[in-house]
Amino acid sequence: MIVAQDGSGHFKTIQEAIDQIPEDNKNRVDIFIKDGVYKEKLTIDKRFVSLLGAHKDNVKITFDDYARKLQSNGEKMGTFGSYSTIITGDGFLAKNITFENSAGPGSIVGQAVAVYVDADQIQFQNCSFFGNQDTLFTAPLPPKPLEGDRFGGPRDGMEKKVGRSYFCDCYIEGEVDFIFGSATTVFQNCEIHSLDLSKKVNGYITAASTPIDQKFGYVFFDCKLTSHAAPQTVYLGRPWRDYAKTVFLNCWMGEHIKKEGWHNWEKQHAEKTAFYAEYNSRGPGGCMEQRVPWAKVLSDEEAKEYTLENIFGANECWPIM
Repeated sequence: MIVAQDGSGHFKTIQEAIDQIPEDNKNRVDIFIKDGVYKEKLTIDKRFVSLLGAHKDNVKITFDDYARKLQSNGEKMGTFGSYSTIITGDGFLAKNITFENSAGPGSIVGQAVAVYVDADQIQFQNCSFFGNQDTLFTAPLPPKPLEGDRFGGPRDGMEKKVGRSYFCDCYIEGEVDFIFGSATTVFQNCEIHSLDLSKKVNGYITAASTPIDQKFGYVFFDCKLTSHAAPQTVYLGRPWRDYAKTVFLNCWMGEHIKKEGWHNWEKQHAEKTAFYAEYNSRGPGGCMEQRVPWAKVLSDEEAKEYTLENIFGANECWPIM
């Protein structure tokens, strides 16, 4: 299937193409997307869908919803309704595409999710993700909200299944907690760019909510952490939930990374439950010996445990390369 805004393909919108796929789809369906800016609040709920762009700079999927936006019932949209793209079909693959939430700074609009992933065996290759606060959410939702009795959004109250996602050669941009959630997720050879808010603290790259019985949370291999923010103003992460797990291996870190690295989110007890670790961090911000005492520096032997086979399962036939 081909999607082209100028009418030269089979469909003019990506959602039209997705909607043509059978609900019980069992075979991979390739959707080729021609150059253009596709302003769609996109739902990908079919299995084994591939979105394939010619070049990530020329194919953009964007929307501008945000958490503080008032809906027709007078209630705010909330974080988990603000997504530009939501993926709930297993086996999804995207190549050479930019995903964006263009709502604006978190200080003005609140959380604004570009991509909401709630499925298993998800892969992005050579894709870009643009947003501000909460750019990328990797579900499932935690067991319960920190405040109130509901999260909101289309997945609230549904069965929570921990999915696996793989991001390779991608660019991810944001400010506060801009990579967050409970999934087992690998970022390999990605650029992670923190925006400059001109504040004393310019943000937190990760906010994991890893379940207590899950061995792996967020794992970053050979990534580059960049920013135009002032030195010592961005944290590697903070625990959205107590058992957050985040590990950086062989990553280059710019001077924007704070020497202490990690923040406890004002939860002293989380210092004993969260697992934050690094191995061979380098660059101006890669000062592992100056991290908070409750973070860990992996030994050579411990670092060897972090392989795609161990993280995703040795018998799986993905990631697709």
